[in-house]
Amino acid sequence: MKKLTITVDERVYEGLHNVIGRRRISRFIESLVRPHVVEQDLDAAYERMAQEESREAEALEWSEATVGDIADEAR
Repeated sequence: MKKLTITVDERVYEGLHNVIGRRRISRFIESLVRPHVVEQDLDAAYERMAQEESREAEALEWSEATVGDIADEAR
């Protein structure tokens, strides 16, 4: 594990602190950055994502809303 110091706008920091929580900011930023800079085994990554119940529920809600949007479009 390496320590990294970054500079962000004060409003961004306050948002991270309020929404993510003080002790979770590093983990949150790493989860966003990792897919862009580290090669992964996609099958393992998908399996880990599937194990996260809240993420799966959010994905299901999004996909169902998308299907409804498409069904309402004129052909």
